[in-house]
Amino acid sequence: MEINVMRLGMIGTNCYIFREGDGAACGIVDPGDSGDRVAAWLKERGLEPEAVLLTHGHFDHILGIPGLRASWPDLPVYCHPADLGEGDTVTVFGDTFPSVRSFGNIRTYKEGDALAVAGVDIRVLETPGHTPGSVTLEAGDVLFTGDTLFNESMGRTDLPGGDEGQIMASLKRLGELEKDYRVCPGHEGQSTLEHERQYNPFLRAAMKGV
Repeated sequence: MEINVMRLGMIGTNCYIFREGDGAACGIVDPGDSGDRVAAWLKERGLEPEAVLLTHGHFDHILGIPGLRASWPDLPVYCHPADLGEGDTVTVFGDTFPSVRSFGNIRTYKEGDALAVAGVDIRVLETPGHTPGSVTLEAGDVLFTGDTLFNESMGRTDLPGGDEGQIMASLKRLGELEKDYRVCPGHEGQSTLEHERQYNPFLRAAMKGV
């Protein structure tokens, strides 16, 4: 699987563009807040997105959806139902942003669901804690962990819907997966699950039940 990453916005959100083989079809994980920039990158390379997969519903991961749909109006977007938002807006850091629900034509996925996007088989793992609907997407030997697991760190839990107990349980679950994986987080650099098992203090504490 080929994976390209674009770091977008003031918070440096990682947008991942993946595909299998050399065909035009691709998938997008978390388009950040710069959908027009992602669309231009795709068009320059002759790529056609099949779906947008959201790891969670925070503004810095979702605001690129309208820019992508300007070029691909029927582009499906997947999100866990717990992160759709109750109305058309949400408030974070005292500012108001569109919710995932407000974009319309949203498909939901949950624990154990399987998708095939751009020739890549993806399994959905519910990993709440950063948000109630945070998911990790398992794609072969890759984990798209969103803001749950970072390189030697973890996502914050002090925003609305965050829960420290839940994120520690989610980290424990990831740490106990049977093999090693390439870890592609929502911010900063990539890692491997084995590296995190050895050097991530939060993951180590979660696995010990501290």
